[in-house]
Amino acid sequence: MNLSSGYPLWFIRNGLLYDYPRLTRNMHCDAVVIGGGISGALMALRLQQAGFSTIVVDGRTIGLGSTCASTSLLQYELDTPLCRLRDQIGADKANRAYMLCVQAVEGLRQISRLIKFLHFDDTRSIYCAAGEKHIPLLLAEMEARTEIGIRVNWLDSRELENAYGIHAPAAVISDPSAQTDAYAFTHALHQANIAKGVKVFDRTYISNITRKRSRFLLQTSDGIQLRCRYVVYANGYEATEYINKHIVQLSSTYAVAGEQMVYDHPLLRKKVLVWNTGNPYLYLRTTEDKRLVVGGRDEDFRSASRRDALIRHKSRLLAKDAGKLIPGIDFRPEFSWAGTFGSTKDSLPYIGAYPGSPGIYFALGFGGNGITFSYIAASIITEMVSGKKAADTDLFSFNR
Repeated sequence: MNLSSGYPLWFIRNGLLYDYPRLTRNMHCDAVVIGGGISGALMALRLQQAGFSTIVVDGRTIGLGSTCASTSLLQYELDTPLCRLRDQIGADKANRAYMLCVQAVEGLRQISRLIKFLHFDDTRSIYCAAGEKHIPLLLAEMEARTEIGIRVNWLDSRELENAYGIHAPAAVISDPSAQTDAYAFTHALHQANIAKGVKVFDRTYISNITRKRSRFLLQTSDGIQLRCRYVVYANGYEATEYINKHIVQLSSTYAVAGEQMVYDHPLLRKKVLVWNTGNPYLYLRTTEDKRLVVGGRDEDFRSASRRDALIRHKSRLLAKDAGKLIPGIDFRPEFSWAGTFGSTKDSLPYIGAYPGSPGIYFALGFGGNGITFSYIAASIITEMVSGKKAADTDLFSFNR
């Protein structure tokens, strides 16, 4: 599946950071992770920390799928507000999902320090009302988050304008968020994993998997074989080729990075993530080199060609959206790209074993929280592989 196109900022800025070999000989290990993006890299980290010999394989060049197109926002907030998620799946489950994401942001921060990855910035998250009629939603959301111990402050329109230069009726602001460069983070994780014995191969497509007693035989499109005890699919939306496709709705999303800003702006000084209550929602962040990245304008995925044909048009719309939200900002689009992402009805990922497939696990962080979900998935699946009773499996199971 063609997952992204255009000129993602992270790839333009970093280029091909490292080379990984193609698998050319038969091998065996404890666990094979299919997918070498951020999900696979985090999964391999946890598995090797738990003592499992691990091999990562990716059908394309490492990092050039969804990871490359990610705008790399690390939020505890789900696509569905907590107050609405409570009505949808129950208060206890909704509260737990949000708190797991809070913990995931901190866990990712600790991992970045462990591997000495420097491109990880703590931020505040500003959730803006897209219109006056959305203010009651913000008030309900502020109350719900406060109830579970998340510190949230209210900003009226004047405070938003004065402090951040943002034009919106109101917003709630909270702390446990961050931003990174998912593409560079992925490569840093792989390099740290390789130093610990993990084997990483790209341009290695798994064409067939068979089970023989307690072990799996994986065969590549080149006829090379891998033998292992466990298989973990961490290839995101491409995994829908092997499971029930109806659990996820594919969408096209768009992003644009502006030229470097040559003048000071509160958003650059205060490092905040901004998103709104619109559907689809608009979001933006800044970068280390003083750029503004704006994303959104999602629509149902029909084909990669249709998605790609809309990049220029969507980029112009996103630039106008940024101008409305931040009046007077000199936003000059420079790099634009598109990606395909999946969303679920409850905004939660699918993590764990798929019915009827013992020994095969899925780490599918669908939605806007893909990276934080990947962290959660790596922890849960490693516990399952270790034979432990993993917590929160029901919350993310395929049978929910």
